[in-house]
Amino acid sequence: MYEYHNAILHAVREGLLLVDRDGRLTLANDGARELLGLPGDAEGRHVGDLGLSSSLAAMLGSGESRSDEIHLTGERVLVASAAVVRSGARSLGTVVTLRDHTELQALTGQLDAERGFAESLRSAAHEAANRLHTVVALVELGRADQAVEFATAELRAAQRLTDRVVGAVREPVLAALLLGKSAAAAERGVDLVISPDSELDDVALDARDLVTIVGNLIDNAIDAAVQGTPPARVRVHLRAEDGTFLIRVADSGPGLDPGVVRDVFRRGWSTKGDGRGLGLAMAGQAARRLGGGIEVGTGAQGAGGQGAGGQGAVFTVRLPLPPRPAHDGVTRDPAREEVRP
Repeated sequence: MYEYHNAILHAVREGLLLVDRDGRLTLANDGARELLGLPGDAEGRHVGDLGLSSSLAAMLGSGESRSDEIHLTGERVLVASAAVVRSGARSLGTVVTLRDHTELQALTGQLDAERGFAESLRSAAHEAANRLHTVVALVELGRADQAVEFATAELRAAQRLTDRVVGAVREPVLAALLLGKSAAAAERGVDLVISPDSELDDVALDARDLVTIVGNLIDNAIDAAVQGTPPARVRVHLRAEDGTFLIRVADSGPGLDPGVVRDVFRRGWSTKGDGRGLGLAMAGQAARRLGGGIEVGTGAQGAGGQGAGGQGAVFTVRLPLPPRPAHDGVTRDPAREEVRP
């Protein structure tokens, strides 16, 4: 019966951990080892010595019952639950189950992106309807010249935004994302600006990860800018050079307390202060997945430094670009190419 139950324990896909009341791992099935990347000698060691994230290690060693908490590892999104095992009034430890929600979270992120695009289209349609009503009203009032002037100015402004985004960002997914976010920001009274020195061609990086990074950073910046001193502004800079893709998103919001800067990519941190933030943690995970990282700064680096008011915050992402295949079929690393006249 022991061998039978042991086989079942290690055959289940979900992760299962047994942690004693002193915080030592006493058992980990194959699923848990794979999900957490545990070393072969993990059993018998304290959970704080297993190289886990601080939030997950704290949960495992808390000796408390928990339900469906989301935790991020380097590559995965895990849902963890813990139940205290008792013998009478005495605690024997905890049983922890882990479920892999990485694919589900990725699909949710795609759905959020599609919902964002749909919301942006709704915002654009709403604004277009308002302008059309204005033009019609001017015509009905017999002011056709003013109607033509107004319509021409609006078309020129819309085309200028499209030309600026598409001219600077020729990566189609990011260009579409920026156009959508511009409309969403405008509806909330935030001016989303693409820095004039932005220049980006098609990059050979995973489009879903790029949308996760740029979309979440812009959403967070818009939320922060709304809370700051008017005028609200978000500045986006995108550029690929020297084998590195640089993303910089700055806002004119109230800025970040230096004491919380190190926590902004932790699961649950949010500019809203409700402890339910996951976007920045997902952005950090996506950046690490692409081999890069995210830095956060405050003060004059923010969009507020451009005259928008507030001290602001700036998030900087650096991602290594894969080597480009040359026309002769040989793959070359642009960072190592010799420049010749």
